[in-house]
Amino acid sequence: MSTIANDTFLRALLRQPTEFTPLWLMRQAGRYLPEYNATRSRAGSFLGLATSPDLATEVTLQPLERWDLDAAILFSDILTVPDAMGLGLRFAAGEGPRFEHALRTEAQIRALQVPELDKLRYVFDAVSQIRRALTRDGVQRVPLIGFAGSPWTLACYMVEGQGSDDWRQTKTLMYSRPDLMHHILRVNAQSVAAYLNAQIEAGAQAVMLFDSWGGALADGAFQEFSLQYSRLVLGALRREHEGRRVPAILFTKGGGPWLREMSESGADALGVDWTVNLGRARELVGQRVALQGNLDPTVLFAPPERIEHEVRAVLDSFGPIAAGEAAGHVFNLGHGISQFTPAEHVGVLVRTVHEHSRALHQRGA
Repeated sequence: MSTIANDTFLRALLRQPTEFTPLWLMRQAGRYLPEYNATRSRAGSFLGLATSPDLATEVTLQPLERWDLDAAILFSDILTVPDAMGLGLRFAAGEGPRFEHALRTEAQIRALQVPELDKLRYVFDAVSQIRRALTRDGVQRVPLIGFAGSPWTLACYMVEGQGSDDWRQTKTLMYSRPDLMHHILRVNAQSVAAYLNAQIEAGAQAVMLFDSWGGALADGAFQEFSLQYSRLVLGALRREHEGRRVPAILFTKGGGPWLREMSESGADALGVDWTVNLGRARELVGQRVALQGNLDPTVLFAPPERIEHEVRAVLDSFGPIAAGEAAGHVFNLGHGISQFTPAEHVGVLVRTVHEHSRALHQRGA
């Protein structure tokens, strides 16, 4: 088993006692950092950056050089898997991701197959390289998180060909031809499970499943078309590697109404967005899972004293932590950090989380 200098993040996910609440940020390496923008400019494009293990390693480490974060997360994109399926991912300037070959016909859908993992070798090479970069004299600084998009979220982009306000074409296919949608989701589930297991083999020490658009579904449809396939992925994951448990996080944006069902999905932790009260979520999930979240990302545009207030409120909302209790909370934003966020405000966030959570844990002790 490799030695990790700060394994607080992993212990929190596994609901083991910690001295403070660990912290990392969704979109931790991103456009709010000037050094990221400089590296991306050198790469020439987002895909040039994401497909270069050297550059992906560089940007993954950038936020850790600025702040005392408790985990690193692989720099990549959730759409690498459908790109490897042949859908032709591209990022146009000033636009979001687009697929050249969106799934619009039955023949296209029936031809969909699990991609060869060698097409994603650049991701696994980046994972291994980041692990090496995090390690000095045999001791790793913090754990490394791998990730993938959920089968449903990938299907949304694969059918629409791009982002959408209402996912009209995706939902139309789901309701009019559920058999075809289930085919896409089955292939996606097999693909995502294989992709995450390969990340674990390469060195990821925790994995996160981003169900970014599960919350766009109606009750009933969420269980059938999103949660069912997230369960399949979670059930197929390798859960131990290098002599250590590999925790899995499931995050459904807008998933607050289904927390109890999600807590029985096989995940070790549930990410929650900012609409969820952590104390109530804690009551709903009981001892089954840890929780991750959930500051509103726009709080980071407020003055420092307001950021401190809101951070403390999130930590306090989780509730009391008794002496030696396995609290099971990882602090994060309720969604990804905005590209317009003042970088210095992130420093206020990190400092406040660590200081206030240490006080709460000491008070509990």
